[in-house]
Amino acid sequence: MQRTIVQRADISGDALADLKKWLGITRPNEDALLVELISASLVLCEASTGQSPLQQTVEERLATDRGCNILSSQPVRAFVSAELISQDGTRNPIVNDAFSFLIEAETTAAFEVKAALEGQAIAVRVIAGISADWSSLPSALKQGVIRMAAHHYRDRDFDSDASRSAPPPASVTALWRPWRTPRLA
Repeated sequence: MQRTIVQRADISGDALADLKKWLGITRPNEDALLVELISASLVLCEASTGQSPLQQTVEERLATDRGCNILSSQPVRAFVSAELISQDGTRNPIVNDAFSFLIEAETTAAFEVKAALEGQAIAVRVIAGISADWSSLPSALKQGVIRMAAHHYRDRDFDSDASRSAPPPASVTALWRPWRTPRLA
């Protein structure tokens, strides 16, 4: 299963302002860098918790075989579309009676292919994320993202590869820990 973020959450407003306030930055000359650091921190938050913090549009490519597929994106809030990707790469919408889509337990989504389809893959798009925007993000997740971005900002001048592969600070992992979803191996 291949997963691609089609449309990221907007973090250029309140999230950027919160990070600049945390770092004591007033000038706009580093805004692009700070937005990239927030974006990277959101990715790390998702990797740590198993859930996308902010709602974004995600596409998952599934096999064309008959059967049920559990999407890896969590928490799924809405179904957007399902398309069959043919061998030449063209996309065509899949008719509603060829599949079923179900959001289970308010987070996990199941996409069932009712009959095998001829093609390369099925592209399923959903909206996934805990909060619709930065202002409604739970404070522990928000604070963890800000602290992670600030950590990367302060360490940006170090050339050591060891500092780049270091785990997140303990304060960040402690803030994100209650949001972790159980994963089966």
